[in-house]
Amino acid sequence: MPTPAASHRFPRLAPAVAALALALALTGCGGTATTPGPSARTAAAADRVEPLAPAPLPALPVTVPSADGTRVSVTSADRIVPLTGSLNEIVHTLGLGGQVVARDITATFEQAAHLPVVTRGHDVSAESVLSLRPTLVLAETTSGPAEAVQQIRDAGIPVLVVAPAKSLDDVPKRIGAVAAALGVEEAGARLNRRTADRIAAARKDVPAGSGKRPRVAFLYLRGAASVYLLGGSGSGAASLLEAAGAVDTGKESGLGKDFTPITSEALAGAAPDAILVMSKGLESVGGVDGLVKIPGVAQTPAGMDRRVVTIDDGVLLGYGPRTDQVLASLVAQLYGKGA
Repeated sequence: MPTPAASHRFPRLAPAVAALALALALTGCGGTATTPGPSARTAAAADRVEPLAPAPLPALPVTVPSADGTRVSVTSADRIVPLTGSLNEIVHTLGLGGQVVARDITATFEQAAHLPVVTRGHDVSAESVLSLRPTLVLAETTSGPAEAVQQIRDAGIPVLVVAPAKSLDDVPKRIGAVAAALGVEEAGARLNRRTADRIAAARKDVPAGSGKRPRVAFLYLRGAASVYLLGGSGSGAASLLEAAGAVDTGKESGLGKDFTPITSEALAGAAPDAILVMSKGLESVGGVDGLVKIPGVAQTPAGMDRRVVTIDDGVLLGYGPRTDQVLASLVAQLYGKGA
């Protein structure tokens, strides 16, 4: 099961917390369906991406800047290895999924599910990557261990590093960076337009003048590893919640860290009207019945009303081409549309 590490590998937790979450990931855990939203493209739809058509033809070679301060020259996009689920999703949605030869464990959408996995837990296996003879590897600044990424580079493979996503503003930057490296900038611009239009459409469903904004606490749960965390300003959820017309209580409370262990005092102070969780995280604690047994949850307005918003792990913090689906589902669940 994925940690909240850069998407569909999500922005990584602190190392100690990530280690705990990884313990659960290695035991395995099933998923749950997301509450339906109002449109055919909500996060509850089949776990598929929607590629651009027709597929673009890469114009290579190109030399592009990498988020680690280097410049990367790409001569071929024939064999692409994205090391996060979010980057894999971008490549597939750009129309170049047929040239992707591997995935990490967080790329679970249908078109990528058959690909070999080149990570152990969330750590990159340089040997597995190199065995597939990639012509381009896409990584994030959180991809690691650093020695494995350097081993791939030392073998002469171009490695483009992309900054992880934390907000809606990062969506076009990431799509643009990947498209430029693949030599398909026009397709990147097209995908950015489509994504922006869909996000704007999802935001229009936020009720206007509805009075009090719903207060939402984002909880990261991994029950088998006893990991119960409250998202702060750096969790990545704030931008989505604000776009959905809600208040991220962790950010409002001044929690500076990405995630902080849950305490009854912190939850009482946050007083959320609703709790946002990843679907597998909710399942890992035994559903809503188990969630309200976590100290402090039952005493919040959200716990008393059993008001829980769930989004699939694969898209919640991905900030990729399916971000509109996340917003549509958030709006539907927060305001009751489509219920």
